[in-house]
Amino acid sequence: MKKNLFSLLIAILCVATTQAQIPTNYYSSAQGLSGYTLKSELSSIISNGHTAQGYGDLWDAYYTSDVDNYYENDGTVLDIYSEKPNATDAYNYTLGSDQCGNVSASEGGCYNREHSFPKSWFNDASPMYTDMHHIFPTDGQVNSQRSNFPYGEVGNASWTSTNGTKKGNNNYNFPNAYNGTVFEPIDEFKGDLARVYFYMATRYENQISGWETSNTGSDATLNGTSNQVFEDWMLAMLIDWHNADPVSQKEIDRNNAAYIFQGNRNPFVDNPQYAAQIWGTPDNQSPTAPTNLDYNNLTNSSVELTWNAATDNIAVVSYQIKQNGAEVATISATNTTYLATNLTPETAYYFEVFALDAYGNISSASNMLTVTTLEAAEVIFSEDFNDCQNVQFTPVSELSTQDWQCQTEFGEDNTGCFQMNSYSQGSQIPSIDWLITTNSINLDNYTQEKLSFYTDAAYGNSELQLLYSTDYNAANAPSNTTWTAVPNLTIPQHPSGNANELIFEFNDIDISSISGNVYFAFKYDTSNGENATRWTVDSFRITGEQNLSVSTKNQLTLNIYPNPSHGKLTISIPSAKEFEYAIYDLNGRLLQQKKNSATQISVENLASGLYLLQVSSEGKTASKKLIIN
Repeated sequence: MKKNLFSLLIAILCVATTQAQIPTNYYSSAQGLSGYTLKSELSSIISNGHTAQGYGDLWDAYYTSDVDNYYENDGTVLDIYSEKPNATDAYNYTLGSDQCGNVSASEGGCYNREHSFPKSWFNDASPMYTDMHHIFPTDGQVNSQRSNFPYGEVGNASWTSTNGTKKGNNNYNFPNAYNGTVFEPIDEFKGDLARVYFYMATRYENQISGWETSNTGSDATLNGTSNQVFEDWMLAMLIDWHNADPVSQKEIDRNNAAYIFQGNRNPFVDNPQYAAQIWGTPDNQSPTAPTNLDYNNLTNSSVELTWNAATDNIAVVSYQIKQNGAEVATISATNTTYLATNLTPETAYYFEVFALDAYGNISSASNMLTVTTLEAAEVIFSEDFNDCQNVQFTPVSELSTQDWQCQTEFGEDNTGCFQMNSYSQGSQIPSIDWLITTNSINLDNYTQEKLSFYTDAAYGNSELQLLYSTDYNAANAPSNTTWTAVPNLTIPQHPSGNANELIFEFNDIDISSISGNVYFAFKYDTSNGENATRWTVDSFRITGEQNLSVSTKNQLTLNIYPNPSHGKLTISIPSAKEFEYAIYDLNGRLLQQKKNSATQISVENLASGLYLLQVSSEGKTASKKLIIN
């Protein structure tokens, strides 16, 4: 399968964006500074390395910077003027194919490029004109309604978009505030835009004092200086927006994408406290420490941390998480949970959480939490398609000749794969084709099952589904069997008439709700005459944890007493000299584990409740319910 230059560029950008982080010492020269001195130093940092790109290049950059992986999570354009965070969007845009030609008279026609800091304010000059940090893909009609009006808080709306973005007179409560027409985004994105404005004030510190003109929007927003930059009311409102809507993962990812695209970062996304340190009143009071640090959903490679929120005299803006003494993440204060990942199985880790306010003050540590990860997940089923003579999938074709074919290349990293193309040998016959696991897979002996696979697509827009069945019989046509969509999974369709290869990688899809002896199948259906897509499937894998319930396989003869118990528990195993035991709660969390040669173990530290006791000796295992009173 040939990869064209554009798809290769997108693939490289996707990989680079996931790896992009704040470079070591990127802000080191700004340490210890405050006020406008800090702003000037940040201006120098983010001006160096900024390489202006072409205006047309933004279309390609949006494939990594502005994709909805956060709300509907459907891969469409993330438009701040149409996104409904808690409801279904009125319309969606497909990257590339829905770019604007002519803007329609109503919403939903196409998306174009919105200079959130209007380009008329700086007379369309470069590098501002192509600076990705302030240019977003937005609905063309909403962009037109915004025009070059300043941002504000609308009193009586003269126009409202489908997601609640408004235009109308300014009603922001501040002495001598501008009272003309303003444009107000929804609360979800106000902080994003405030930090964009702080960026523009800082990156273009040496030019922005000349941007206050008779233009109503710039005159209402800017005060003609290079230090404060903004009118008093505007600065107060931007700080309000910044504090009320902390940095989100969407912003972090977009900042990383912009750094890859043009070589500089938005320091107010990386360090939200800079806004207060430059424009705010100094605050030396640290937040209180987060309390009751605990955990849920422990696995062999991850654990979810939870804690009670800290407090501050002004506001907590973020939490810093340390793992084994090293900082691993800083998250918004809107969250009091954090998922620690990429952990090593059967390994002890200790965690602490710290609270930070907008001025960089940091709290003392929370209580220290120690957890031990579970044993490594067992591979239940794995197929890499590298040996076409021994593949654990069977192709089945209905309505046409066989279209699924095993290939020795074109898969992930150009390895073996299975490919589907209903244009095989020049035929365009409508088709229903299946790629089905040759044998059923028994999931009854496992918990926390996860499914992963790789697929890519070129041409056409025909759908690929991943389904499962508990009653499939290879003697019958698959369409005569009950098939159910695999939960928590949607395989996107390829844009029609486009030869670009799009790669989709699905990792650790939760299939724990599926049980029994199960067949899995990829279904490809062009029976309704859709344009045919060439689909590639590779790296199919299912993992899970061994079920802790009692199994007759390699059953160990075991007695425990007293049960219910408290204090000491006697474990009796005929003829066994040594055993290993583990105690789990009903969420699967490992609470105790030890090798033992004595007959008694201590359970005095366990709270009252129901537990699972697993005992192993000489290659045999037994599990029993344990009651602590």
